[in-house]
Amino acid sequence: MSDKQKTLANEYTFNGVGLHTGREVTMTLKPAPVNTGFVFVRTDLEGNPHVEADANYVTSTERGTTIEKKGVKIHTTEHLLAALTGMDLDNVLIEINNSEVPILDGSSKFFVEAVEKAGIEEQDEEREYFVVKDIITYQDPETGSEITAIPADEYQVTTMVDFGTKVLGTQNASIKSMSEFKDEIANARTFSFLHEIEYLLDAGLIKGGDLGNAIVYVDKEITPETRQKLTKAFNKEDVSIRPNGVLDNITLHYPNEAARHKLLDVVGDLALIGTKLKAKIIANKPGHQINTNFAKKLSKQIGIAKRKNVPEFDLTKEPIYDINDIMKILPHRPPFLLLDKVIEKSESSLVGVKNVTMNEPFFVGHFPQEPVMPGVLQVEAMAQLGGILVLGEIDDPKDYSTYFMKIENVKFKRKVIPGDTLVLKVDLLQPIRRGIVHMQGYGYVNDTIAVEAEMMALVTKDKI
Repeated sequence: MSDKQKTLANEYTFNGVGLHTGREVTMTLKPAPVNTGFVFVRTDLEGNPHVEADANYVTSTERGTTIEKKGVKIHTTEHLLAALTGMDLDNVLIEINNSEVPILDGSSKFFVEAVEKAGIEEQDEEREYFVVKDIITYQDPETGSEITAIPADEYQVTTMVDFGTKVLGTQNASIKSMSEFKDEIANARTFSFLHEIEYLLDAGLIKGGDLGNAIVYVDKEITPETRQKLTKAFNKEDVSIRPNGVLDNITLHYPNEAARHKLLDVVGDLALIGTKLKAKIIANKPGHQINTNFAKKLSKQIGIAKRKNVPEFDLTKEPIYDINDIMKILPHRPPFLLLDKVIEKSESSLVGVKNVTMNEPFFVGHFPQEPVMPGVLQVEAMAQLGGILVLGEIDDPKDYSTYFMKIENVKFKRKVIPGDTLVLKVDLLQPIRRGIVHMQGYGYVNDTIAVEAEMMALVTKDKI
């Protein structure tokens, strides 16, 4: 099954108001090339500076997530980024003529609809995933918040919230696949408590708010003074409380809409890692601060994994070539046959396996007190894999032999010892011409590169 990157098929423009700035905003979502990610472009500033959706650019998480690069800020990114992630996109340019993403109805609904209207286009590049193999946890001891990532076959999210109030107590929300985002999460609106709204109004911090873009849970008595503030702020003659404890002019989409919106925020904030996830995220009392700190932790681990440059291999899969198949292709025989099986194959690459045991004959004389597989034999194992890459496509491989012409840029990065499984990978660096094979080889042990080398070989037909 193809798993290619995706972008928009067309651009889409809409207008709105920033929740905290109260300023009119025009924003255009545009298609972007492969490996671009989500990038904001400030069209109102000289040079149209770009700000990538990157966890390392987070500068504030108060009342929303703000990213900043070289003094250029983008406020309230989470609802838009959640929509782009929930709609399975990888690359989008976001042109915006102000510093704040429009709040619209306080959810991701209209951003999702914008993506649907623009259309989605598959691109000619495979996706990269960060596959969580071990439990990763981040805790905030001050708030009691905790986010955990555990291994899963796809991106799943569960949120658990407990606000400790009568009007809004404990709630949970969950999706087992990001394909559920559009129907189950996208229209969950942002919310606040009345005491917070009153404080923000006094501080002049929600200039773009109205009763249509936020659920207000009433956790205190509405005094005449508070009522006056609300009617003025929301341009209403009067405000009242619904039986469910929510300020009027809002009907809840779900009894647990608050928990669903928290899940939406988690998806939007974790989009800042810039890589698709295969993991189950369990967030207990999440908020923008812990979400983005967890995103930074994941981003750091992704960076380490990329520097190690270790691909994912399934050593349990049925081999493409077993040892008997290999001996039909290569002229080598024990003790100089240094491959056990081939597990992956494409037109330009192969992945093979060498199980290193104490029974190897070279251990008798090579550091017998501390056995180490000789580096030259590690390179030879890669070369034999390269030979299979070429000879496996020839009708009579036994009539041909492969000879080294050149070895360059050889690096040994860790010892290979008995008990190790040496996973070998070779990639053609250019098409085979006149029997000359130019390839790059790597050898991996666990999550580390053990050996690498650039090799050139000549494949010739044996003289009979």
